[in-house]
Amino acid sequence: MIYAITMGNHPAEQAAQAAAGGADLVQVRLKDVSTRELLTVTLEVASAVEQANPRTRVLVDDRADVAYAAMQEEAHVHGVHLGQDDLPAHHARALLGEQAIIGLTTGTLELVQQAQRYHKQHPGVLDYLGAGPFRPTPTKNSGRPPLGFAGYSPLLAATDLPIVAIGDVRVGDVEKLAETGVAGVAMVREIMQAEDPAEVVRQAREAFEQGTIATGTAWWWR
Repeated sequence: MIYAITMGNHPAEQAAQAAAGGADLVQVRLKDVSTRELLTVTLEVASAVEQANPRTRVLVDDRADVAYAAMQEEAHVHGVHLGQDDLPAHHARALLGEQAIIGLTTGTLELVQQAQRYHKQHPGVLDYLGAGPFRPTPTKNSGRPPLGFAGYSPLLAATDLPIVAIGDVRVGDVEKLAETGVAGVAMVREIMQAEDPAEVVRQAREAFEQGTIATGTAWWWR
């Protein structure tokens, strides 16, 4: 599963190209803007992605309220990715509905174990965990140490939720990451700063599929 994350204030064109290349998910990530501006950009991205590839799903970073507003506008928006300090996931689920996709940021064994306990207490609320950084990245300073390839196995063993690797993931990393058993890879600059985002996504999809041949990793779509 290839998960593209936007960057910059006008990401609709790049998101559409990523969708055209076969991205499974596009996350609208836009920090330090007003709620109204984030909603406007989310609607622009959703429309562009839907035209490029209706099978690509769109999530909003952090803001369940903005995802809800976009869904109320009947935009091509499907859920939210939550950070550790955002609205608790069960409240986001109540707001967005049973069919929404809800992810949660983790990245350490302790956070994954905590998420697993939460998952057992609130079954059906979380759909996946994001785990990173894979390597240090300037797009988000999490304060967590990089996981590298070896860091994912303990996290995967600690939960039955699918895990998506994130953190300066490059096309050359994707096959080996898939071999660890992760359910997907999230990419920001590698896709959004590429001259041809669609081609980067196509290459990443091929690499991920090669990596999953040995593991038999199942994609986690409902």
